[in-house]
Amino acid sequence: MSSLLSLFANNILPILIVAAVGYLLQRIFQLNARTFSQAIIYVLAPCLIFANLASSEIAFSDMLRMVVLALILMLAMGVISYAISRLLRLPAKLASIFILTTTFMNAGNFGLPFTDFTLGSEGLAWATIFFVTSSITMNSAGIYIATAGAFSPLDALRKLATFPSVWAIPLAFVVRATGVVIPLSIWRPIELLSDATIPMMLLLLGMQIASNGMPKQKGLIAISTSLRLLASPLIAWSLALILGLTGIARDAALIEAAMPTAVFSAVLAYEFDLDPAFATSAIFASTLLSPLTLTPLIALLGG
Repeated sequence: MSSLLSLFANNILPILIVAAVGYLLQRIFQLNARTFSQAIIYVLAPCLIFANLASSEIAFSDMLRMVVLALILMLAMGVISYAISRLLRLPAKLASIFILTTTFMNAGNFGLPFTDFTLGSEGLAWATIFFVTSSITMNSAGIYIATAGAFSPLDALRKLATFPSVWAIPLAFVVRATGVVIPLSIWRPIELLSDATIPMMLLLLGMQIASNGMPKQKGLIAISTSLRLLASPLIAWSLALILGLTGIARDAALIEAAMPTAVFSAVLAYEFDLDPAFATSAIFASTLLSPLTLTPLIALLGG
C-alpha cells in the first residue's frame, strides 16, 4: 500500500494538480481552449520534438531494437483498436480518437520520470529511445489518423504535410547527422518553447474536462483503458522476447508500454473535433488507474 501511495504522490498527483489548474482556469475565465490547442500543435510540439531529437546523444545503432519494438507495438495496438472500432461500427471520428487513445502512450512526461524513478539513469536512457520513437510516430501517423476521421485519405495526407511537427523530425536528424551548431540565440527560444509544451498540454487537459465533462461511452472508455494498461505491456513483453531485449532494456520497454493514454491525443481530438470529451476522459481514466497496473508490473520486474 505504501508503494502505491508513493507512486501516486510522486508521479500522478503532480499531473493531476496541473490539470486541476487548467480546470479552474476554464471554470473561472471561460478561456478559448482551441487557441491553446493550436499553440501546442503549431508551435510548442514542433519545438519539443526538434529539441529532443537534435540534442539526443544516443547512438543510432543502439536505438534499433527498441525502435523496432516500439513501432511494432504501436502498429499492433492500432490494428487491434481499428478491428474493435469496425466490430462496434463506430462513427469515423469516434473511431479515430478511439484508435489514438489506445495506440499512443504517455511515454514522455509520465513515462520518462517514472522510468528514472524505478530503473535509474540506464533505464532512462533506454526509455528515451522509446519516447522519441513514440513521439515521432504520434506526430506523423497520429496526425494522419486524426485527420483521416475528418478528411479523405488523400486530403489527410495533404493536411499532414502542413503540420510543423512532421518537418521538425527530419530537420532534427539532419542537424544531428551533419553536426551543425545551432546559434544560442536560436536554440534557447526553441528550448523555452519545448519546456512549455508539457505543462500547456496538461492545462489544456484540465480545460477540456471542465468544458466537456464525462461522455456517454463509458463502456468504450473501459475498453480503451484496458487495452492501454493491460494489453499493451503484454504485447511488449512478447516483442522483447522475440527481439532479444533483456534486463533493464526490457524493463524500460515494458514500463513505457504500460503508460496511460498520451495527453497529445486530446490535443488532436480538439483540433479535429474528434469527440474531445471522449479523449480527455480516456486520458483521465487511464492515468488514475495506472498505479493499479504499474505497481504489480514493477514488482514482477523485481523493482
